[in-house]
Amino acid sequence: MRRRDFLAGVAGAAAQPLAARGQERVARTVGWLSLRSATADTETSILAAFRQGMNQTGYVEGRNLSIEFRFGDGQYDRLPALAGDLVSRKVDVLVTSGGTPIARAAQNATSTIPIVFATASDPVQDGLVKSINRPGGNSTGTHLLNNALIAKRMEVLRTLTPDARVIGFLFNPNSSTATFQLQQAQTAARTFAVQLHPVHASVVSQIDAAFADFLQRRVDALVMGSDPFFQVHQDQVIALAARHRLPTVYEWSEFARAGGLASYSADRTEMWRQMGVYASRILNGAKPAELPVMQPTKFELVVNMRTARALGLKITESFLHLADEVIE
Repeated sequence: MRRRDFLAGVAGAAAQPLAARGQERVARTVGWLSLRSATADTETSILAAFRQGMNQTGYVEGRNLSIEFRFGDGQYDRLPALAGDLVSRKVDVLVTSGGTPIARAAQNATSTIPIVFATASDPVQDGLVKSINRPGGNSTGTHLLNNALIAKRMEVLRTLTPDARVIGFLFNPNSSTATFQLQQAQTAARTFAVQLHPVHASVVSQIDAAFADFLQRRVDALVMGSDPFFQVHQDQVIALAARHRLPTVYEWSEFARAGGLASYSADRTEMWRQMGVYASRILNGAKPAELPVMQPTKFELVVNMRTARALGLKITESFLHLADEVIE
């Protein structure tokens, strides 16, 4: 596996200087719609990066900016009401976190309030925008390519567990990209000549049942599907993987930092900082229809060596040199 760290900048997302003293901007309101919970590690991480992007472009919470938060706690059916509530409060821009269903809920709620979305799947194929370069409508944002990285996570897992023959795949069937994710996992399994055992979970009790199934089927290692539901229940997933001694590769770095074996993803911190810049530009008059959908140019591999040692895995020095972060 090669470490990718491209130098190309994100189109149209250059930071603007802070507002000059004496030219303070009028207070504006951002609506924040997320499928996660307020306390999820992933949510805390991206919100910090988003605030950084807004701060560096002159918008500071409590001074000339307020953020109205609405969280779905992993429940897709809550999204329409939450989106409608934010629209009724006449926020100046609506930021969505957690994928296509959240962005679609926002679009269904308003065709006039600007929307800045983050999605793991292709926003053109999903019908969120007309094109990457010219989105059209009232929406733009970032395509994190998360679902397309399932094969890379399988590659990482095979490198860490070369003797594994049966690979589990845990996904949420309620996700709008569940079919695509499963297809990606099946293709990757054929590429690496392993047997794939997919199991789905959409409620808490099914997570426990899924790991019991993996144990019964003698699954050797696990690739996690991409979904905010698993991010909300991150600690439960990590604890079960440790209890069953199941080497697991996750979608985001927060999992590895919290005790998971490894993760492979886009550098989401930088992308969400740019999301903050985009929201600021829209507040300053830019039109979402003319702001290209951003895509990541940097990807990060995180490995937790404490977990690797607990699992009895031998990690080569050459592999560790590829990692962007090694947790000791």
